[in-house]
Amino acid sequence: MKKAFLMFERGATFAALLGACAMLVIAASLGMFQIVTRFVLEQPAEWTEVLIRFSLIWMVFLAIPSAFRQGAMVSVDVLYRWSPPRVRRVLDYVVAVAALALIGVIVWWGWDYAQRGGVQSMAGLESVSMFWAYVAMPVGGVFSAIGIVGNLLDPQRLELETAQ
Repeated sequence: MKKAFLMFERGATFAALLGACAMLVIAASLGMFQIVTRFVLEQPAEWTEVLIRFSLIWMVFLAIPSAFRQGAMVSVDVLYRWSPPRVRRVLDYVVAVAALALIGVIVWWGWDYAQRGGVQSMAGLESVSMFWAYVAMPVGGVFSAIGIVGNLLDPQRLELETAQ
Protein backbone atom coordinates (compact mmCIF):
# COMPACT_ATOMS: atom_id res chain seq x y z
CA MET A 1 0.00 0.00 0.00
CA LYS A 2 2.78 2.40 0.97
CA LYS A 3 4.76 1.56 -2.14
CA ALA A 4 1.71 2.01 -4.37
CA PHE A 5 0.93 5.42 -2.84
CA LEU A 6 4.54 6.55 -3.22
CA MET A 7 4.49 5.56 -6.90
CA PHE A 8 1.23 7.48 -7.34
CA GLU A 9 2.70 10.44 -5.44
CA ARG A 10 5.85 10.50 -7.59
CA GLY A 11 3.73 10.53 -10.73
CA ALA A 12 1.39 13.22 -9.41
CA THR A 13 4.24 15.43 -8.21
CA PHE A 14 6.06 14.97 -11.50
CA ALA A 15 2.92 15.85 -13.45
CA ALA A 16 2.40 18.96 -11.31
CA LEU A 17 6.03 19.99 -11.83
CA LEU A 18 5.69 19.47 -15.59
CA GLY A 19 2.60 21.66 -15.50
CA ALA A 20 4.53 24.32 -13.58
CA CYS A 21 7.32 24.22 -16.14
CA ALA A 22 4.79 24.52 -18.96
CA MET A 23 3.25 27.55 -17.26
CA LEU A 24 6.70 29.15 -16.99
CA VAL A 25 7.27 28.55 -20.71
CA ILE A 26 3.87 30.05 -21.50
CA ALA A 27 4.54 33.12 -19.32
CA ALA A 28 7.99 33.68 -20.84
CA SER A 29 6.72 33.20 -24.39
CA LEU A 30 3.80 35.55 -23.87
CA GLY A 31 6.15 38.07 -22.29
CA MET A 32 8.37 38.01 -25.36
CA PHE A 33 5.32 38.25 -27.62
CA GLN A 34 4.09 41.23 -25.63
CA ILE A 35 7.46 42.98 -25.92
CA VAL A 36 7.53 42.47 -29.68
CA THR A 37 3.96 43.64 -30.20
CA ARG A 38 4.29 46.62 -27.89
CA PHE A 39 7.72 47.99 -28.76
CA VAL A 40 8.45 46.67 -32.24
CA LEU A 41 5.03 46.58 -33.87
CA GLU A 42 3.58 49.32 -31.65
CA GLN A 43 0.33 47.33 -31.43
CA PRO A 44 0.16 46.04 -27.82
CA ALA A 45 -1.78 42.87 -27.14
CA GLU A 46 -3.58 43.51 -23.84
CA TRP A 47 -4.70 39.91 -23.47
CA THR A 48 -1.11 38.73 -22.93
CA GLU A 49 -0.81 40.57 -19.61
CA VAL A 50 -3.74 38.67 -18.18
CA LEU A 51 -2.51 35.31 -19.41
CA ILE A 52 1.01 35.96 -18.09
CA ARG A 53 -0.38 36.77 -14.66
CA PHE A 54 -2.55 33.69 -14.50
CA SER A 55 0.10 31.36 -15.90
CA LEU A 56 2.44 32.56 -13.15
CA ILE A 57 -0.26 31.87 -10.54
CA TRP A 58 -0.73 28.37 -11.93
CA MET A 59 3.04 27.89 -12.04
CA VAL A 60 3.40 28.67 -8.34
CA PHE A 61 0.52 26.46 -7.23
CA LEU A 62 1.76 23.57 -9.37
CA ALA A 63 5.37 23.89 -8.17
CA ILE A 64 4.54 23.96 -4.46
CA PRO A 65 3.89 20.18 -4.28
CA SER A 66 7.45 19.49 -5.36
CA ALA A 67 8.76 21.69 -2.56
CA PHE A 68 6.52 19.92 -0.04
CA ARG A 69 7.72 16.56 -1.33
CA GLN A 70 11.33 17.52 -0.76
CA GLY A 71 10.56 18.79 2.74
CA ALA A 72 11.60 22.30 1.78
CA MET A 73 8.41 24.21 2.59
CA VAL A 74 7.92 23.62 6.30
CA SER A 75 11.30 23.33 7.89
CA VAL A 76 12.30 23.02 11.52
CA ASP A 77 15.95 22.23 10.89
CA VAL A 78 17.50 23.26 14.21
CA LEU A 79 14.96 21.39 16.30
CA TYR A 80 15.21 18.44 13.94
CA ARG A 81 19.01 18.29 14.13
CA TRP A 82 19.06 18.45 17.94
CA SER A 83 16.40 15.79 18.41
CA PRO A 84 16.82 12.03 18.75
CA PRO A 85 15.33 9.86 15.97
CA ARG A 86 12.02 9.18 17.77
CA VAL A 87 11.38 12.86 18.40
CA ARG A 88 12.27 13.57 14.77
CA ARG A 89 9.50 11.25 13.63
CA VAL A 90 7.04 13.00 15.96
CA LEU A 91 8.14 16.32 14.44
CA ASP A 92 7.49 14.88 10.99
CA TYR A 93 3.91 14.07 11.97
CA VAL A 94 3.32 17.43 13.67
CA VAL A 95 4.61 19.33 10.61
CA ALA A 96 2.60 17.13 8.24
CA VAL A 97 -0.65 17.57 10.21
CA ALA A 98 -0.15 21.36 10.42
CA ALA A 99 0.68 21.59 6.70
CA LEU A 100 -2.31 19.41 5.76
CA ALA A 101 -4.58 21.59 7.89
CA LEU A 102 -3.34 24.70 6.09
CA ILE A 103 -3.66 23.04 2.70
CA GLY A 104 -7.17 21.91 3.64
CA VAL A 105 -8.13 25.52 4.30
CA ILE A 106 -6.61 26.59 0.98
CA VAL A 107 -8.46 23.86 -0.92
CA TRP A 108 -11.78 24.58 0.81
CA TRP A 109 -11.74 28.34 0.42
CA GLY A 110 -9.98 28.20 -2.93
CA TRP A 111 -12.77 26.08 -4.36
CA ASP A 112 -15.37 28.42 -2.87
CA TYR A 113 -13.54 31.41 -4.30
CA ALA A 114 -13.26 29.76 -7.73
CA GLN A 115 -16.99 29.03 -7.80
CA ARG A 116 -17.89 32.56 -6.73
CA GLY A 117 -15.48 34.07 -9.25
CA GLY A 118 -16.83 31.90 -12.04
CA VAL A 119 -19.39 34.54 -12.94
CA GLN A 120 -16.63 37.03 -13.74
CA SER A 121 -14.72 37.11 -16.99
CA MET A 122 -11.04 37.83 -17.49
CA ALA A 123 -10.19 41.39 -18.49
CA GLY A 124 -9.01 41.29 -22.08
CA LEU A 125 -10.42 37.78 -22.54
CA GLU A 126 -14.12 38.28 -21.98
CA SER A 127 -15.02 34.79 -23.16
CA VAL A 128 -12.91 33.08 -20.45
CA SER A 129 -14.26 32.72 -16.92
CA MET A 130 -12.16 33.72 -13.90
CA PHE A 131 -12.97 30.26 -12.53
CA TRP A 132 -9.99 28.91 -14.50
CA ALA A 133 -7.61 31.32 -12.81
CA TYR A 134 -8.94 30.81 -9.29
CA VAL A 135 -9.15 27.04 -9.47
CA ALA A 136 -5.33 26.95 -9.30
CA MET A 137 -5.58 27.14 -5.50
CA PRO A 138 -7.58 23.95 -4.90
CA VAL A 139 -5.81 22.06 -7.69
CA GLY A 140 -2.40 23.00 -6.31
CA GLY A 141 -3.64 22.23 -2.81
CA VAL A 142 -4.67 18.70 -3.73
CA PHE A 143 -1.28 18.05 -5.35
CA SER A 144 0.39 19.57 -2.27
CA ALA A 145 -1.52 17.28 0.10
CA ILE A 146 -0.33 14.29 -1.91
CA GLY A 147 3.26 15.59 -1.68
CA ILE A 148 2.97 16.17 2.08
CA VAL A 149 1.76 12.62 2.70
CA GLY A 150 4.50 11.32 0.38
CA ASN A 151 7.12 13.22 2.37
CA LEU A 152 5.69 11.85 5.61
CA LEU A 153 5.88 8.26 4.33
CA ASP A 154 9.28 8.65 2.67
CA PRO A 155 11.07 11.75 4.05
CA GLN A 156 13.63 13.46 1.84
CA ARG A 157 15.99 15.83 3.56
CA LEU A 158 18.94 16.12 1.25
CA GLU A 159 19.97 19.55 2.57
CA LEU A 160 20.08 18.23 6.14
CA GLU A 161 21.97 15.08 5.20
CA THR A 162 24.70 16.96 3.31
CA ALA A 163 25.08 19.63 6.03
CA GLN A 164 25.84 17.20 8.86
